[in-house]
Amino acid sequence: MNQFYEQIYTIVERIPYGKVMSYGQIAFMLGKPHGAREVGWAMSHCPAHLPWQRVVMADGTVTGGMYAEMRKALLESEGVLFLQDGRVDMKLCCARELP
Repeated sequence: MNQFYEQIYTIVERIPYGKVMSYGQIAFMLGKPHGAREVGWAMSHCPAHLPWQRVVMADGTVTGGMYAEMRKALLESEGVLFLQDGRVDMKLCCARELP
């Protein structure tokens, strides 16, 4: 596995229950401030045991094609709050620090 992907997955594993992080946040944390797309690509190959649903777009949009509704349902079950337009409320639910 790609070392950068491993670093991404280590961060994803640490996102707290009920919180989210953006693809760009993860890239920035790993020293690649313009690497959000690469994080997205890594997430498309994310191991199933990781909380993959907790990674969203910077504006709170839940992506994932046919899995978007399932991701949203998983986040809602964790207590993640959504705005009326269906995006995650990033002000309230974005993890600023990791445990």
